[in-house]
Amino acid sequence: MNKTALKNFATNARKELIEKVKAKAFKIGITEENIKKAQFESSDAIYIDGKRLSAIEKKQREKLISRIKEIGYQQVVEEVAYTWFNRFTALRFMEVNNYLPTKVRVLSSSNADSNEPDIIKEALTVDLDVDKELVYDLKINNNTEELFKYLVIKQCNHLNKILPFMFETIDDFKEILFPDGLLAKDSFLRVMTDLTAIPESNWEQVEIIGWLYQFYISEKKDQIFANLKKNIKISKDNIPAATQLFTPHWIVKYMVENSLGRTWLESYPDSSLKSKWEYYLEETDQNAEVKKKLEEMRYKNINPESITFLDPSCGSGHILVYAFDMLYEMYLEKGYIDDDIPKLILEKNLFGLDIDDRAVQLSSFAVMMKAREKSRRIFRQDIKLNICAIHESNWMREEIINEIIDENAIGLPIEEQLEVLKNIRNTFKDAKEYGSILIVESFDLNFLDKRLKDLSKETEDQGDILQRIAKNEIIEKLPKILLQARILGNKYNIVCTNPPYMGGSGMGAKLSDYLKRNYPNTKMDLFSAFIEKGFFLTQDSGYNCMVTMQSWMFLSSFEKMRMEILRNKTISTLLHMDNMVMGIAFGTSATVFRNVLVENYKGTYLEIKYSDLNNKNEPSEFPFKENRIAQVCSEDFSEIPGQPIAYWITDKVKRMFSNGVPLEQKAQPKQGMATCDNKRFLRFWFEVSQNKLNYNAKNSHEAIDSRMKWFPYHKGGAYRKWSGNFEYVVNWENNGAEVKEFTNMLSKDKPGGRIKNEDYYFKKGLTWSTLSSGSISFRYFEEGFLFDTKGSVCFPNDIEDIYYLAGLLNSNVVNQQMKILAPTMDYNPQAIRRIPYIHNEERKSIIELYVKEAIMISKNDWDSYETSWSFVKHPLLKSGYENENISRIKNSFERWSAHSETQFNRLKEIEEQLNRIYIEIYDIQDEYIPSVDDKEITLRKADLEKDIKSFISYAIGCSFGRYSLDEDGLIYAGGEFESSRYKVYKAVKDNILPIITDAYFEDEAVTRLLELVRVVYGEESLEENLDFIASSLGRKNGESARETLRRYLLNDFYKEHIQTYSKKPIYWLFTSGKHKAFNCLIYMHRYDKSTLSRIRTDYLHELQIRMDAEKKTLLDVINGDGTTKEIANAKKELKSLDLKIEELRAYDEKLHHMADMQIEIDLDDGVAVNYAKFDGLLAPIK
Repeated sequence: MNKTALKNFATNARKELIEKVKAKAFKIGITEENIKKAQFESSDAIYIDGKRLSAIEKKQREKLISRIKEIGYQQVVEEVAYTWFNRFTALRFMEVNNYLPTKVRVLSSSNADSNEPDIIKEALTVDLDVDKELVYDLKINNNTEELFKYLVIKQCNHLNKILPFMFETIDDFKEILFPDGLLAKDSFLRVMTDLTAIPESNWEQVEIIGWLYQFYISEKKDQIFANLKKNIKISKDNIPAATQLFTPHWIVKYMVENSLGRTWLESYPDSSLKSKWEYYLEETDQNAEVKKKLEEMRYKNINPESITFLDPSCGSGHILVYAFDMLYEMYLEKGYIDDDIPKLILEKNLFGLDIDDRAVQLSSFAVMMKAREKSRRIFRQDIKLNICAIHESNWMREEIINEIIDENAIGLPIEEQLEVLKNIRNTFKDAKEYGSILIVESFDLNFLDKRLKDLSKETEDQGDILQRIAKNEIIEKLPKILLQARILGNKYNIVCTNPPYMGGSGMGAKLSDYLKRNYPNTKMDLFSAFIEKGFFLTQDSGYNCMVTMQSWMFLSSFEKMRMEILRNKTISTLLHMDNMVMGIAFGTSATVFRNVLVENYKGTYLEIKYSDLNNKNEPSEFPFKENRIAQVCSEDFSEIPGQPIAYWITDKVKRMFSNGVPLEQKAQPKQGMATCDNKRFLRFWFEVSQNKLNYNAKNSHEAIDSRMKWFPYHKGGAYRKWSGNFEYVVNWENNGAEVKEFTNMLSKDKPGGRIKNEDYYFKKGLTWSTLSSGSISFRYFEEGFLFDTKGSVCFPNDIEDIYYLAGLLNSNVVNQQMKILAPTMDYNPQAIRRIPYIHNEERKSIIELYVKEAIMISKNDWDSYETSWSFVKHPLLKSGYENENISRIKNSFERWSAHSETQFNRLKEIEEQLNRIYIEIYDIQDEYIPSVDDKEITLRKADLEKDIKSFISYAIGCSFGRYSLDEDGLIYAGGEFESSRYKVYKAVKDNILPIITDAYFEDEAVTRLLELVRVVYGEESLEENLDFIASSLGRKNGESARETLRRYLLNDFYKEHIQTYSKKPIYWLFTSGKHKAFNCLIYMHRYDKSTLSRIRTDYLHELQIRMDAEKKTLLDVINGDGTTKEIANAKKELKSLDLKIEELRAYDEKLHHMADMQIEIDLDDGVAVNYAKFDGLLAPIK
């Protein structure tokens, strides 16, 4: 099955259907903005824009308008589009498998050479209730589209008798919106029936219906999650699309075989069916006591008719279909007649619920098609499915309840009837918000069954008009409420599902509040609430089987849930799957729980990696051997802090936790502040004026006394050990007055709740990134920092232990411990607190020596690049530009490369030595290894191309005066500019550095770069050095070194600069447009309100004059006596020049307008705000 082809088909079909439905609505005077009134109306028709609508069409239009008023235009369009999509996919499945009662194809032809559907050819003979005269007229008049529509509707109405959930009688507004053009060669129906696009073999398995549905709603799902990033919560209408996830077939088989299959084998251990279950896991050998307990609770001689199997979020029915297959074999094994079995399974064994009406349609269809596969008679039988969409009781108004009450009921007083009805109404009010997690009491509903029968028998003319309306509403809606109440009120042998995944941050207020009230231990996510609900729905000793996110196994937020499960339930089997094993970018687990505690029971745990899957995305073998399968008692997990489901650890590793003390007894891992508006309160350090930045405040008093605004701030960052990631500053002016005022306003009920652990601000510590895509890493820092929720900090109780602690936290020992304490790589402070700490005073001094050296190496590496606020000088100048021995950049790079390689190897040696020491301290020599992969060493080795590009960036900085060849470090980043600090290499006076296609100006970027290379390395080696630089930049054939430099500065430098400075460039590129006629850089910290005027008058106008002169020269050539080639070249140059001249003219207008505005910038506002002030003049930040 080509999933890509199916996805493309389904997403395109949705777009096409939505557009076609809108087009049909437009034809009858209905758009999103307007509903037209009839121009003329008679007893049998109305006219809209001259189009006649019959009395039936008029009624359908009125129903359509009513539905739009109820749920909105867009929702109605979506509803009609998906209804027709579902029907067409169902018809396609049935015709391919020859399940249509008429035996005539509706969408395609059994003749491969024909494009016309068989039903059109056989329209006069097909076994449907058709008006043959009408059919004949349509055929004679070649009105094929209208004939096709008529026959499809007739076919759907005919199927309503056997599949009413999928094919409702089409006499409402969905008929009037039947899409046009479905037989066109490029329509989605043609793609659906195109055997090269979707082979008929794909339609032989009913699971295709589920895949198509997931793909159909995929774009809507993407939009929902895009909105979620904008803090738009998931509404109840969008819950189905947001949470729909099709379960791979092999995982379905694993879950059903190890729950339903295990139930069967408990009664019939010698059943031959087990050999067919390729994902069934044999129960591991248990001790005598456990065996006795299991024997007491095993099902004995279970009758297949008594087995109840519920999927409470059944989606498109994938799990129910496989359960059907297994149940069918069980019935056969017990001697049932094969033709009798499908009805028994559908009515006695299978139960399903879902919040999504469409999904229930599809799951009902899927199980019926599976039944049809087994029995030709199934369509002739009256089947009552136990699959139901969750319906709301909001329609049960007082007058409805009064109409339901049976005043003549025997033995059930009116007060009791009223209480039951009000309980039902209250239970299912807004039920679409909650779905199957609804808490449902056990109601006596028998009197309502009787009442429904009585209401159905009453004649149409009984009661007044309001009573008749109420009665019809009751007859239509109450049976659905009763069915879902019964399903949710019962208990089942097996509950098995792939529940919805939705964290609290995405929930609407009603759903969030409901979970907090009713599921306090599992409120963190919908899937965890479903696990708890599953136990409620499962019989004692029954199986509750769910495939969910793995987070419940490890995260501290799920600790109470884990404790509840481990104390009261039993894990029978657990399949732990890596990212993408289920086709989603996070880890998952498929767990078979038993709804009883069996003490000392050894459950079976397996790990499945993505690399274990074959080209069909199924495990290449099952179960995996060697260390990939474990038998573990749940009690073992209680030996680990937080009780994570760490099934893979050995007894020796467990002893680490008992031998050590929790880290929180020796240090305090603390979470920092949440500003709640980082765009407002945080900046990269290089954005702001250094005159307002204090790097060295040791406490809040020093910070306040400094009267500075910006202070260093830890915010996590990339994986890096020992030192570095010093990037951000926070507005903490006046002890954070503005931040505190803002956060307190957002949290009026809890003032100060967002500014956590303020007493620890400015203290020395070890920071780490709480969210990571890999291993954890800690970085040492001195006093002066504040910190974030994502850049938490560990503060040792005794500051003398900080180096010992840093070595431990960056060791392989802790790295392995975190795989137990935080395997989802959510390194929150709670996980850090639980690290087992063992102190060894004898080894402390050697550890400190190693750690201090590691910190120094890492800091020096970080400071070798200009994005560090402690940057001194570019590494290619480190020996000093005046040093005679460094006259060639090539030699300088070689020295730098050798130095960085030495430092890299030394740091690796130190880390491995530390690993050996801590492994010995923790006595786990047989468990962990001291070696460190090169990728774990977080130093940057020399890279010729990158280092040459950074050298050019440094040269640009020197040209602007940010750096100086006369002094080390950052020279100017705000305040008063002192030109006396630039003697050997002068900074540009006007803060403007042109980059033009030709050397029109003396003081332009290429010229400045050449001058710096000359000053640093000498005149004699200039050309050699330029050649080296050009070669490093990817010099083209026939290109001079200067041409390479100009091309790089014109085309690539600014892209590199934007990337280096994290899309917050400090040098700004003013550019005229795509022809790059005019470009110049300025340094934002030297900008003033006259800068634009100087760009315009001193550079742009000068360039215009020179280009006009160049144009005159080219015209002279064209009009002169030159050769044909010279004239042709001149014309070509003139064409390019004219484009540039026009670009300059348009740019001059914009520049003139903005220059006159005398725009000022405030560095405190940051790059994003200030850059936007010059929109249209500056290069876009991409």
